[in-house]
Amino acid sequence: MERRTFLTGTVAVAGGAALSGMAALPAQAAAPRPPVRLVGRRDAAHYPQNHAPLRAAPFLRLPPGSVTPRGWLREQLDLQLDGLGGRLPEVSDFLDPETSGWSRPERGGWEELPYWLRGFGDLGYVTGDARVLELTGAWIDRILATRQPDGFFGPTALRTALNGGPDFWPYVPVLDALRSRYEYNGDERVIETLTGWFAYLNGRSPALFALGWGTYRCADVIESAYWLYNRTKDAWLLDLVRKVHTNSADYTTGIPNWHNVNLAQGFREPAQYGLLDGGSALLDATYRNYDTVMRRYGQFPGGGFAGDENCRAGYGDPRQGFETCGIVEFMYSHELLTRLTGDPVWADRCEELALNMLPASLDPMHKGIHYVTSANSVQLDNVAKNHGQFDNRFAMQAYMPGVHNYRCCPHNYGMGWPYYAQEAWLASADGGLCASLYTQSSVRAKVGDGTTVTFTEDTEYPFEETVRFRLSTPRKVSFPLYLRVPGWCSAPAVRLNGRPVRARTSGGYLVIDRQWHDRDTVELRLPMRTTVRTWGDNRDAVSVDHGPLTYSLRITEDWQRFAGTEEWPEYAVLPGSPWNYALEIDERSPAKSFTLERTGADEANPFTHTGTPVRMRARARRVPAWRTDDQDVVTPLQQSPVRTDEPLEQVTLVPSAAARLRITAFPTAGSGPRAHEWVSCTASFSGVDSPQALIINSTTRPSGSGDHSVPRFTWWDRTGTTEWVQYETAAARLLEEVSVYWFDDTGVGRCRVPASWQLLHRDAAGEWSPVEATTEYGTAKDRFNRVTFAPVTTTALRLQVRLQGDFSGGVLAWRATSAQR
Repeated sequence: MERRTFLTGTVAVAGGAALSGMAALPAQAAAPRPPVRLVGRRDAAHYPQNHAPLRAAPFLRLPPGSVTPRGWLREQLDLQLDGLGGRLPEVSDFLDPETSGWSRPERGGWEELPYWLRGFGDLGYVTGDARVLELTGAWIDRILATRQPDGFFGPTALRTALNGGPDFWPYVPVLDALRSRYEYNGDERVIETLTGWFAYLNGRSPALFALGWGTYRCADVIESAYWLYNRTKDAWLLDLVRKVHTNSADYTTGIPNWHNVNLAQGFREPAQYGLLDGGSALLDATYRNYDTVMRRYGQFPGGGFAGDENCRAGYGDPRQGFETCGIVEFMYSHELLTRLTGDPVWADRCEELALNMLPASLDPMHKGIHYVTSANSVQLDNVAKNHGQFDNRFAMQAYMPGVHNYRCCPHNYGMGWPYYAQEAWLASADGGLCASLYTQSSVRAKVGDGTTVTFTEDTEYPFEETVRFRLSTPRKVSFPLYLRVPGWCSAPAVRLNGRPVRARTSGGYLVIDRQWHDRDTVELRLPMRTTVRTWGDNRDAVSVDHGPLTYSLRITEDWQRFAGTEEWPEYAVLPGSPWNYALEIDERSPAKSFTLERTGADEANPFTHTGTPVRMRARARRVPAWRTDDQDVVTPLQQSPVRTDEPLEQVTLVPSAAARLRITAFPTAGSGPRAHEWVSCTASFSGVDSPQALIINSTTRPSGSGDHSVPRFTWWDRTGTTEWVQYETAAARLLEEVSVYWFDDTGVGRCRVPASWQLLHRDAAGEWSPVEATTEYGTAKDRFNRVTFAPVTTTALRLQVRLQGDFSGGVLAWRATSAQR
């Protein structure tokens, strides 16, 4: 007799080797490429650079308004203008100048208005919208008018908000808004206000920087201090930077906090501080931080990580969400690191988020937002998920303005697209330009000897692979043009004025360094291919990419308005077609399993089912046991390949940004001894804890019965009752053994091992019958309790327990072992 265990074993190998030819994650999640080497002098830029002793950065931000977006990006910005970001004062009471402490200091105020203003202002600068520019100016005037003689400004209550000292966190996005304003129109009041504010901060106790949200987001304080130093050369600003770094949360030796937005902002702090002190060792710490986060919680497509508020041990399935604030803050971090390091991997990561995740955080008209976006999500409703599926237990998936539901996100998301547009083009420190994020646009900038030139960029990227540039210059001028080669592209090609040209390569960029003439043209071709990624840490699930786009199952979306107004509707999105598919993959040549098609769609918004210009055809089989839980949340992935006898079907995949309902990390279909049965897990009662924890923990060995670091299932708050939890499979299995690890939090809570229990199986008649146990039903703590029994052939197995009189109980892990003769 050969014994084989299901719901056990090491995830990475239990299903056998990954499919041949599938692309894996790089050795590091942010695998660095060789740094860019500028071809000219680093002191030839026409835009502010780092002043000594700060290390020079290879790329520089252009003044807001230098880049004019067109095409689909302009459409996203126009939707934002007429949507939530552009008209948020209509629905957010935090933005009322009569009640906001940012205009009337005696009133209250925190991060909401600062969050909104920095994205709103830059929205005006990149679009030139007169209404937005006027309102931005009015708010800048109000904020600057609150300045006090000691440099403090804004809501008076913030002076003593943290242990009697100032809460400096909400000032961080205000400083961003003020910096953009100065870069846009040279308002000298900004320099005076920032100087006064940083002098005020510098006079506070160093202990201040260990308090509040700001301690985990100190990287943004450092960025603004550098910005001011590079304009005033005040050396005390660098002393302040050292004080902030020394006394704030330490990202140099590891991860100090697992809140998703803190991580999205804070992981880069060592690299930023390293411009002043520490150098390459601190830069390495930032790469290491990113790698740590993504390896633990980012093992699914889209560029985000499992941070539906806080990252939690054991909760790394693609059903976990990434907060919308996290998306845009992560993008901003990647944009900043692109400039600071010159490593194009950060632009790759920014592009991945922008093109695969950000659009899905909004409804197609930009009138509503949701709190979290997941790679796998099959119902978006306004119902709280309070069985532990997500870290937050309030409703956070429906699309709504959400001012008092999601609060931070509707105010903060607005920087996403405007910053992306501005960072599409960068100045290089040697007097050139860098095309960093490809999109239809034009850029006007000084190059070479100071000549102002314009590049017009025409492309349908990311939906096609050719990018065309046309130069307009009043005279001949010499300068380098840097063209980012995305990490997924192995054979780029470039033509100059219609002829092939041998471009220099430098750290992931193609560089054309020459004397340029008016009407010169450059054509860059980035050949795209279909690839399949295997996610070993998520049960060997797979995802499908073509170029920079990741593809999701197209699920019919039933949009149901449940509240709101005609102007500001609130929507739930329910599935109108099956979603529980496993992909049929050609193991020898995975890419041949998919057919890319052009749809012919010419709608302005490509991030919808009807507007996307591309889609894929694939083959798949249903997995009937893969269901939602009792609160309509998709259940976690299980080990691939999955055994399924369902008929082969053709399914449609669309770019994941066009899919609000989406399966993006798929199981694969299989047969034979390598295939795994999909196990459904349900319980008599689930209050605060879901039985899906037992699926998540199928390979886990807890450190003890009170282990709070792993997911758990409990029947809380039932006490003294008879309860059950069961496994069910589509096909009958021959079983002979179970092992159960009981949850018991004596000294902490009111869960205990059960008074007694027994094992039942579903017989051929569909009735539940006890097994013939050959060992005792153990209730020991801190170990697996193993029970053997006379072999039974069944599709379902149930643990039936009697809870102790005044106590509840639960299970950390439960494994069933089959016998194969």
